Amino acid sequence: MTLTAMELQELLTEARLWADEDPDPATAAELRALITRAGAPGPDGEAAVADLTDRFTGTLEFGTAGLRAALGAGPRRMNRAVVRRTAAGIAAFLQSKADGWTPSAVIGYDARYNSRAFALDTAAVFSAAGIEAFLLPSALPTPVLAYAVRALDTDAGVMVTASHNPALDNGYKVYLGGRTVKGPGRGAQIVPPYDAEIAARIDYTVPLSSIDTAPEGWTDVSDSIVADYINAVDALASHDGYPARDLSIVLTPMHGVGGETMSAVLRDAGFTSVRTVAAQAEPDPDFPTVAFPNPEEPGALDLALAMAAETGADVVLANDPDADRAAVAAKDPATGEWRMLRGDETGALLGAHLAERIRSGHLKLRNDSGRVPVFANSIVSSRLLARIAAAAGFGHQETLTGFKWIARVPGLVYGYEEALGYCVAPALVRDKDGISAALLIAELAAALKARGRTLFDLLDDLALEHGLHASDQLSIRVADLSLIPRMMTRLREQSPASLAGSPVVSAVDLSAGSESLPPTDGMLYLTEDATRIIVRPSGTEPKLKCYLEVIEPVGGREDLPRSRAAAARRLSAAKADIAAALGLEA
Repeated sequence: MTLTAMELQELLTEARLWADEDPDPATAAELRALITRAGAPGPDGEAAVADLTDRFTGTLEFGTAGLRAALGAGPRRMNRAVVRRTAAGIAAFLQSKADGWTPSAVIGYDARYNSRAFALDTAAVFSAAGIEAFLLPSALPTPVLAYAVRALDTDAGVMVTASHNPALDNGYKVYLGGRTVKGPGRGAQIVPPYDAEIAARIDYTVPLSSIDTAPEGWTDVSDSIVADYINAVDALASHDGYPARDLSIVLTPMHGVGGETMSAVLRDAGFTSVRTVAAQAEPDPDFPTVAFPNPEEPGALDLALAMAAETGADVVLANDPDADRAAVAAKDPATGEWRMLRGDETGALLGAHLAERIRSGHLKLRNDSGRVPVFANSIVSSRLLARIAAAAGFGHQETLTGFKWIARVPGLVYGYEEALGYCVAPALVRDKDGISAALLIAELAAALKARGRTLFDLLDDLALEHGLHASDQLSIRVADLSLIPRMMTRLREQSPASLAGSPVVSAVDLSAGSESLPPTDGMLYLTEDATRIIVRPSGTEPKLKCYLEVIEPVGGREDLPRSRAAAARRLSAAKADIAAALGLEA
């Protein structure tokens, strides 16, 4: 886009004003260097103008995911000025809810660039605004912050993290609890209308200097909060019903903040054979050994899998950098090769394990309803959990993608989503928690090993009982975000008549909403043979995601190889068909 001389001067003036107010000398200098370059002729000057235009066209959108963006100067980047304005908006929201009481909030942060600075700015703004603020003692996992919201009974929680995003990103998650939210959503991440109410109070029209910051006044939370969390998670493990602990584990925190806490949880639960991938053991904001610090990404677990193969380990456990997700890998007896389990496979295993523990009385229920236990998963996750729940006599509910929805299911005792997110203890953490989930996977794997069985044997059992549920994903990463709405429009205007050779019997536009689901941007297709495809934009990354699932009948254990092969063919055909429907080249 070419700017007129007047538009360019307005842009440069806005950038200079921002730089003059910026509380961070580094981002102020970054912005001034861009302004200087923008005045030069030629390609370098044009690139600087384009960069400034991107940074100053609007502001970061605050929504149910909070904030997440690249670090840098300007209103469309993550920086201290944006954080102060956002914190002021949250403080104003909390004060609007207070009725004769002083609102409170706890703040946590990970080890990414600027995370601690953003947390301190938040504490300073909250304290100046009359919010009773608590700051966690160090860079800690997101589940510890979510636990602290409930343990400290605060009215809000803020976690500074970009989770599994690239190294140069950061973000800002918001939880509500205490006196602001009641019922099953207490202590969970925000949903509408809270996001809009907070966003309406984030004001970019006033000078940054009008937002007061306090030099002190917040409370530094004791390290005991971490010990309390570890003890609470370890209490989930059943030494009576599932006492086996003979399991060789390879652990990777993927350069994140979960390593120390995860190791302590496993050790205190009795797992003594735990090796950590040395190159990924310590927090490192550069994430030097992985292209993307996300266990789902190809290559992310290569170091852990190599160590497991070399040491003869039984299982690999991995957390993403803020440890709210867990990945599991093991050697597949069918191939003799190590592989990571799909999120749906781990979700089903945890569901089956928790159902058995509940039925046997080795898990004391602490759901919010006191009624029938309820399992829940996002709509893009496998339908297998619903069948496991029904067989156990439990309730089941599907929600939109995101634990802000799963956590709000009444009576919830277990919930998951296929993107490696699992909530195995809603009474402790009303969010996904990769640490407690990894502990229960270790418990299950050890119990199976003691009986001469593996995680894959249990997956076979589930396929025999409920049919083989096979899933896959087509993920389309884009550099130009405008491509995503164009692909969604094409899909709505030219919906496929069949998928993988089976007629489409239902095509649901999820943006219309329903009695059970709020509106969301997505399409859901169901075919005559129960093939299901859901297409939706990612909420945290520049991706369009297609979630595919087929259900293949299984005649007996000897029929499993045939069923797997048939399911793989159907998934491959369905993936090709939905790619064509989106206008992608084969």
